[in-house]
Amino acid sequence: MVKILFYDTKEYDRELFDKYNKKYKFKIKYLETKLNSETAPLAKGYDAVCIFVNDMADKETLEILSDEGVKLVVLRCAGYNNVDIKNLPDKLRVVRVPGYSPYAVAEHAVALLLSVDRKIYKAYQRTKKYNFTLNGLLGFDIHGKTVGVIGTGKIGRAFINIMKGFGTNILAYDIYKDEKYEKESGIKYVELDELYEKSDIISLHCPLTADNNNMINKEAIAKMKDGVVIINTSRGKLINSNDLVEELGKGKIGGLGLDVFDEEEEFFLNDMSNSYYRNTELSLLLSMPNVVITSHQAFFTKEALSQIGKISMENIYNFFKTGKCENFVK
Repeated sequence: MVKILFYDTKEYDRELFDKYNKKYKFKIKYLETKLNSETAPLAKGYDAVCIFVNDMADKETLEILSDEGVKLVVLRCAGYNNVDIKNLPDKLRVVRVPGYSPYAVAEHAVALLLSVDRKIYKAYQRTKKYNFTLNGLLGFDIHGKTVGVIGTGKIGRAFINIMKGFGTNILAYDIYKDEKYEKESGIKYVELDELYEKSDIISLHCPLTADNNNMINKEAIAKMKDGVVIINTSRGKLINSNDLVEELGKGKIGGLGLDVFDEEEEFFLNDMSNSYYRNTELSLLLSMPNVVITSHQAFFTKEALSQIGKISMENIYNFFKTGKCENFVK
């Protein structure tokens, strides 16, 4: 019987994977603690570990897992920037869920954009107090604006389709330009500097790599239009939070919608309301009137969770049954 240790689990994880495990009957143990070099020895005797976005599988952690007999690291997400693939031990493989629901993330990005633009949260709080004035709630038409989309994978394309429905002009950047898609969709691929200079709205939909770490920084923001709106539902470390806070304070950025943060590991997906531990940049961002932050929930729909559970369990079954899997990272 295949034994799987789940790290960083919440109640919905347990319900989800218990449901799909009725078919496979794996032996599963759930931990609330995150994976790192200190908790990796807990995997001794397990065939696989299942991890999420804020678990840390660096070189040391992976070596410990391999030494303890773990054969497979199962990512129940699409991104794998938290796994040191370059230093993966020979006896260890990694699988992921590459396309659980691009619509979930794309739609959440649009929700953040609308919330920032039309001051939805501010209006909601005001009307709850029977204050129906419009002062301070002025937004702008999204129709006719230029939207810069960084990353044109499945999520980026889903976002582009929605934005086209709003009647926007789309500029896109991707290290892998798809000329066929460009022609069919009517978008225009440009270099990053041009996207920064011409976009009224910029939305990030790319994986985190060593090359694009902190790509949105002081220098990049300086090239953008005054009043630009930035949306990030990808990975927090794509944006330098120190530079972001500084430029927001200057009024350069008109609005900001974040579902991720570059130091989110100790905060997002956790209840910190009774803790005195705070992050300075995150606290400053939360205090700003033109910023809306959600806690890494863009993926969190019924359809996406269902796909995550289904594909993750299929990945495990295929690996241990046949040694093959179409979703190997390496």
